[in-house]
Amino acid sequence: MEAYQIRESFHGRRTFLCSIYNVKSGGCPENCKFCAQSAWYTTHAPRYNLVDGEEVLRVAKEVSACSVGALALVAAWPTLTPERLVRLEPVIQRVKSEVRLELHASLGMINDFHVAARLSELGLVCYHHNLETSPRYFSQICTTHTFQQRVTTVRLAKDVGLRVCSGGIIGLGESIEDRVELALMLRELDVDAVPINILTPIPGTPMESVPPLPPLEILKTVACFRFALPHQHITIAGGRPKNLRDLQPMALIAGATGLMVGNYLTTLNRPIGDDLQLIRDLELELVDSLGRV
Repeated sequence: MEAYQIRESFHGRRTFLCSIYNVKSGGCPENCKFCAQSAWYTTHAPRYNLVDGEEVLRVAKEVSACSVGALALVAAWPTLTPERLVRLEPVIQRVKSEVRLELHASLGMINDFHVAARLSELGLVCYHHNLETSPRYFSQICTTHTFQQRVTTVRLAKDVGLRVCSGGIIGLGESIEDRVELALMLRELDVDAVPINILTPIPGTPMESVPPLPPLEILKTVACFRFALPHQHITIAGGRPKNLRDLQPMALIAGATGLMVGNYLTTLNRPIGDDLQLIRDLELELVDSLGRV
């Protein structure tokens, strides 16, 4: 209950829903061991190039009508280059002009200040880029880029005035100490929002046989993150229905302030209506925008 008291003290009963849409799927050259979209592994994840802007607009309108406050555009490529951003600009501009919701993006690592600045100029509200795990455990899950490259992306996004959403995945075989180290690193970087994903083992990836975390351990981790990050918005993201099952409402009691709703990148979520009912049952306040506390 102490974690919930911290949630109430800093955030009240406010609860925020976000969703993601995969605008480019599969074929990523990075070797993240958990990822269905890595070209290193043979999985059943779909592969397609950049989707049509009309489809993105349709999805944005659909989630906005369901009281979702933000839609993040996600692309399975390692780095957001100027050339890739140019291809996305018309889509971003159209969604911004026609749909009333916050537009977020998760478009890979950024190593160019001007690319980050252009995202801000386009009206993007928030950039998402997970650290994934602790600095010391990172090389156990990925060797094609470094932890520091991810940190650089977070700092560049903050430098241009974007809100930053950055968290990680639990259940990768990391220790409790690794989770604490991740939470403290996110606090040091002063990120605005922290998504907690729970591993869904994907057949064909090196982590396909990793045993699932017990639901109570997941909830304890959420509570620990709330203690370490009282100001930040904490979202329960990928792997929620499969891993928490009937204990999903308890994540919001354990300190989370948001849920990722709609389908994930390569796995299914549950109906948005069920999550809206969950929020009503807990007598929480659904809000359509989250500024920094």
